[in-house]
Amino acid sequence: SVYPNQRSNALRLNHNNQDTMRISSVGLWLLTSSCFSTTTTTGLPFTRGDKKKDQQQEDTAAEAVVVHDGDIISITKHTTRRSLVVDHYFAGDGDDSVNDSSSKSLLNEVRSLVSNQTDFLVSTRRTLHKRPELMYQEKETSNIVQKLLTELDISYSTGWAINANPDIVPGPGGYGIIADIGTGGSPCVLLRADMDALPIDERTEGIDEFKSQKENTMHACGHDGHTTMLLGAAAILKSMEDSIPGTVRIMFQPAEEGGAGAKRMREEGALEKHPKPEYAFGMHVWPTFPSGTIAGRPGPLLAACERFEILVAGVGGHAAMPHLTVDPIVTASAMVMNLQSIVSRSLSPLESGVCSITKIEAGQAFNIIPASVVMRGTVRALSTETLITLRDRVQHIVENTAATYGANVTITYSPDYYPPTVNDPTLYEDFSKSVGALVAEDGKVLETEPTMGAEDFSFVAETIPSTFFLLGQGSGSQPSTNYGLHHPHFALDESVMPKGVELHVNLALRALRKLHNGGPLEAAAA
Repeated sequence: SVYPNQRSNALRLNHNNQDTMRISSVGLWLLTSSCFSTTTTTGLPFTRGDKKKDQQQEDTAAEAVVVHDGDIISITKHTTRRSLVVDHYFAGDGDDSVNDSSSKSLLNEVRSLVSNQTDFLVSTRRTLHKRPELMYQEKETSNIVQKLLTELDISYSTGWAINANPDIVPGPGGYGIIADIGTGGSPCVLLRADMDALPIDERTEGIDEFKSQKENTMHACGHDGHTTMLLGAAAILKSMEDSIPGTVRIMFQPAEEGGAGAKRMREEGALEKHPKPEYAFGMHVWPTFPSGTIAGRPGPLLAACERFEILVAGVGGHAAMPHLTVDPIVTASAMVMNLQSIVSRSLSPLESGVCSITKIEAGQAFNIIPASVVMRGTVRALSTETLITLRDRVQHIVENTAATYGANVTITYSPDYYPPTVNDPTLYEDFSKSVGALVAEDGKVLETEPTMGAEDFSFVAETIPSTFFLLGQGSGSQPSTNYGLHHPHFALDESVMPKGVELHVNLALRALRKLHNGGPLEAAAA
């Protein structure tokens, strides 16, 4: 077998030509990796079972454990890849309501499999949490995911999401992964998770054994949990692969935090690669909802987003002689105040928008008026049209304010704005009732208001009918999971990860059943 870290450039997968490579698995006890430099194992070797059509998925499974510098990552692999429960689920069309017996049986089957993953989910998430990586630099994270996919005997391609703007954002990129489970043919549905961390110094208490080991780098948005939950789903889907009449595409995406990694993967053909996905699903942990709940809404769920940088150039001088200067700090201060009029005076009261200045840099000494000020900020809206209005107004206000004070100004926008994340209304109504209500802690999906947070899953949803769910994790347990996303004290509630795995698997199988029975148009109208 060929392991990813041993590939030469000549052997690198060419995803644009839709090449794939199947990495054979001979058991975790043979695993070699730059990620797992010191490896010991326990447990039984994995023996691949036959694939007889009438063989039920058995409980005989071998669990192997990889130990690396005190971390334990375990994965259960089944000796067969067929499930009579899944066979039965796809055999009939069912009404797919919460009263559908085959849907309930599938839920119980998946829940049983997930219950055996607890140690794997926790240890994998903690390993990723200790080793966070910023956008387009997710090399070790990608290697860990690749090793686990290899051990599950899941075909995958890598090299996705090349950084298109290395002069703006450091890092080469190319750490995205696409894996297909099932027949390799149509119909196909897509599940996606993001992998990157944030430039934040972690201050979370009570997690010393797996606290971030990197200065100014932290998984403060739950992407370590997202990656882990999708790995858990991949393991379960692989265990029932021979009963799946279609393909589940697993997409591990880098550079969500402002790098538009989903857009890069879309441009590189990840959403067009055969078999082309017909539905797509994603999720995000959400601290403002109780742990185990699931929330969402039809239509816009998350905002469109644009980042900008404003350079105000004045004339510096002595603080005692301001009349001989063009003070960029005074100019910038006026800009900040003037920009606050945009939402209240340039948008309809029925529209939502945000304009925030979040960083100002100027000066080095108390007695020197600096020559320039740099400001950074963001505009957000629930439609691309409103976002463009906000952007145009920012441009107009900063240019005219600068002219009023005799300064010069340059405004630079991020190379990729994020469109809003929009849940396909028909798809959302269907899956929130048929899957979300089954999986959710309280038996229903909470309908929430839109949020001004942004997500580059929006690039997927622009291309494929999609639904994005919010997975509640605000339990208030210790370490406190009540801190918001992007907070230095943010902590993931690990108890919700099995719920996320259940949601992934049930969404994928439900979507394939709709497509298998009726085709995309009939399914969407069901």
